[in-house]
Amino acid sequence: MRKLLTLCLLTLCLAISAKETCPQVIPALQEWKGGNGKLVLPADGNIVVSPTDETALRGIADVLVQDLKDLLSRNYTVRIGKPGKGDICLSLASKPDAQLGEEGYVLNTNGNHAAITAPTAKGVFWGTRTLLQILHNEQGQLPRGVARDYPQYPNRGFMIDVGRKFFTIDFLRQYVKILSFYKINEFQIHLNDNGFVQFFDNDWNKTYAAFRLQSDRFPGVTAKDGSYTKQEFIDLQLLGQAYGVNVIPEIDVPAHSLAFTHYKPEIGSDKYGMDHLDLYKEETYEFLDALFDEYLSGDNPVFIGPDVHIGTDEYNAKEAERFRYFTDRYLKYVEKYGKNVRMWGALRWLKGNTPVKSENVTINAWSYDWIDPIASLEEGYKIINTCDAYLYMVPAAGYYRDFLDTKWLYEEWRVGKVNHKEEVPEFTPGLLGGMFAVWNDHCGNGISEQDVHFRVFPATQVLAEKMWRGKNEAVNYDTFHALCQRMPEAPGINLLGRVPQNITLPGNQEELTLNGADSIATPLPEIGYPYSVEFEICPDKEQNISGILFKGPHSTLYTNWENKGHLAFSRDGYTFVFHAAVLPAGEWTKVRIEGDTKGTTLYINGQQAERLEGRTGLYYNEARHRKDKMYFQETLIFPMQQIGDVKNGFNGKLRNLSYQQNNK
Repeated sequence: MRKLLTLCLLTLCLAISAKETCPQVIPALQEWKGGNGKLVLPADGNIVVSPTDETALRGIADVLVQDLKDLLSRNYTVRIGKPGKGDICLSLASKPDAQLGEEGYVLNTNGNHAAITAPTAKGVFWGTRTLLQILHNEQGQLPRGVARDYPQYPNRGFMIDVGRKFFTIDFLRQYVKILSFYKINEFQIHLNDNGFVQFFDNDWNKTYAAFRLQSDRFPGVTAKDGSYTKQEFIDLQLLGQAYGVNVIPEIDVPAHSLAFTHYKPEIGSDKYGMDHLDLYKEETYEFLDALFDEYLSGDNPVFIGPDVHIGTDEYNAKEAERFRYFTDRYLKYVEKYGKNVRMWGALRWLKGNTPVKSENVTINAWSYDWIDPIASLEEGYKIINTCDAYLYMVPAAGYYRDFLDTKWLYEEWRVGKVNHKEEVPEFTPGLLGGMFAVWNDHCGNGISEQDVHFRVFPATQVLAEKMWRGKNEAVNYDTFHALCQRMPEAPGINLLGRVPQNITLPGNQEELTLNGADSIATPLPEIGYPYSVEFEICPDKEQNISGILFKGPHSTLYTNWENKGHLAFSRDGYTFVFHAAVLPAGEWTKVRIEGDTKGTTLYINGQQAERLEGRTGLYYNEARHRKDKMYFQETLIFPMQQIGDVKNGFNGKLRNLSYQQNNK
């Protein structure tokens, strides 16, 4: 009898231990009930949608088809009907679920197929992000079980400053997909801003400023060095809608407005600086009314989403009453177009008696000095935690943060930590969520799109976790960080330039000869930080001037730069030259180039020839009677999509081409 009891207990223990543990995804699942074993989906399969849900879910199914192909090389087709063995079924729940709300979902893998069910289409979409992550992390298998997942906070966002540094529309489109993959549902585009006057001879007329959106009413106001057409911006918002991301346009006024006063000097402030609009001139209001109306009015407005941000930060405190009048006016003006209006918090700093609308207004709570979050909630505002001390990145500026402290954020930060002195309890009405931001204050410092991405992506992963779960961490930081390292950016996206496996490049085992008008394709588009690339090179005596040696999707490496025999590279409109070495014609030279997030190093025949890092500029700040520094970034994601170029390529021979990369 005792032996039988022992055997029964052993059998029960084995059955319990066979339950599948919670799959690791970012953000972590709120609830998981493990089943037994794995569900294996076929490489070629079906995504099934019921006929009653086809209108609501067909677009989501189409996105999932493409993502399965891009992420896992699986070929799926959409079918309308009932699910069969090995299918992925998407469906809407028959009734609301208070816990799941607008964004929650259920993922069930206990049957013979995978099923995602949610009260809303948005919830179904988030379920597909989890499905993709599990398939990636579990080598194509799905642990059996049932997940119930839902966010603690409805607003989970990221803001990018495109005013001071231009980011291509392709980059922004890729970022919609990256944010979506991690269930971050807001993407604020800061469309206008300007540099600091001290870096431009203390002359406002010379100071860099840009407004990035096409304007037909004021054509000269749009930046000439990079902008978005109206249709490009509409398409970006539509892409966001397809991926569950609300793209929020921001036109920042009445400070940070030098782009507008460059175009129309008469609306600039003579008293506080030309980056301030003059709040007493009727021409200021006429211009801004027309500008906002251009993007908000008509049957096909440019700003198609529910939210529009009007800026309103960092105006001179001496004009508090007039600033409050201005803010109230444009909150009401934009709301007339059916939009929910947002603004930066400034009313603690700009105190006064003039009332400012609070109903249906959302504030980015960014600074203890500028906004009182608790008072704002009491006055009826909704707030989003955008605390500068914790959530601001200003690349290579020497203040705020270059990279966010992801370990501290993971272990200590909560959405309620609105600044270093105050904390709002979780679930406080009006506390909508959080948003982190990247500001490109130092215009012209050489920072690249991918340099910014290397800073933003780790923050995306950890803040996605914190803003979705809103409670204690599922695992310790080391375990979470290890998961982050093996997670993709998003299906089909590799801005980090990760090399997934060992790839043999052309020129590794054979000698290449290029005539200056030909190119050789490689299977590797580019190599991200940190890396080293080695090759031996023998230039011809007759060479193209600035001939292209390597070219990638974002950068180019040249030989014989400006006919002086130097190596050089370009990206993001910047060019950097290795002046310390010349490649001799008709001779073999061994070259190694190393790159990381701080700079780029050239080695010649095994010896370091030059390190591009640490170059600074000193600029006199007239207003503060001091010298300010700018730290220049001379970095390179190594281009490898092609060797040579058919228009202006390298003349000579190349051999022993190899690379190394450390993704950790």
